[in-house]
Amino acid sequence: MEGEEWLSERFEEHRGHLWGVAYRVLGSRSDVDDALQEAWLRVSKADTSEVENIGGWLTTVVARVSLNILRARKGRHETPLPDPIVSAANGSDPEREALLADSVGLAMLVVLQTLAPAERVAFVLHDMFAVSFEEIAQITGRSPAAARKLASRARRRVHAAPTPDPDLARQRVVVDAFAAAAQRGDFEALMQVLDPDVILRSDGGAARPEESVVVRGAPAVADRARLFAQLTPYARPVLVNGAIGALVVTGAGPSALLGFTVTGGRIVEIDVLADPDRLTVLDLP
Repeated sequence: MEGEEWLSERFEEHRGHLWGVAYRVLGSRSDVDDALQEAWLRVSKADTSEVENIGGWLTTVVARVSLNILRARKGRHETPLPDPIVSAANGSDPEREALLADSVGLAMLVVLQTLAPAERVAFVLHDMFAVSFEEIAQITGRSPAAARKLASRARRRVHAAPTPDPDLARQRVVVDAFAAAAQRGDFEALMQVLDPDVILRSDGGAARPEESVVVRGAPAVADRARLFAQLTPYARPVLVNGAIGALVVTGAGPSALLGFTVTGGRIVEIDVLADPDRLTVLDLP
């Protein structure tokens, strides 16, 4: 029992890190929970007498389980948007802030979802958690050279994703201008704050399939933004994966979560989660 108790303590000690690994690989909170549960079942039955780096070993176990889950998704319907991490806009939640300290933005997570499972695992482990290609090779069943190529291909795709402005105050100015223009129905003002190639992704889930759309280009996004003008009085500021966002809460509860990617003083991506089933299980501040 002493060995199992020690192992349980080490697992809990590293849980935040392990959650971060699984989240970046899977993008789904429910899948992350399943991965950690399955990882613990494997860890609790393993012989750890020769394990020298418990943290590194736990990381590889979680990565291997996460890869299996990714591969099992093949043929399963993928949600247009990954599960977001939502935190208070004033940054008053220390636990969430610690988790978001090295958070990956929604724009990057969306790109990660387009990668093949082995590419995604190789990139996340090497580029985000400095796992060696030798260890990644063992997890993916490839050679170290092949693992390096997987990460390289993924890196080219990921680096094309927009990077949010690191200054939240600058993000807030742009998003506030967008909200004000939408509420006024001011098309020209909307065009001023939207990047010409802006993308709006909306996920309404099975309950609201008509809201699951991808809209491209400033004119089309501006038109759609004006349709949501009546919701702006119900929007509360939040952080979505560390960037400026808004949670729309009506008398019936949360109805939409918006995440904005602001770069160079303009909005380049808007992600809208309007799926009531997913909204109800989000860990909202």
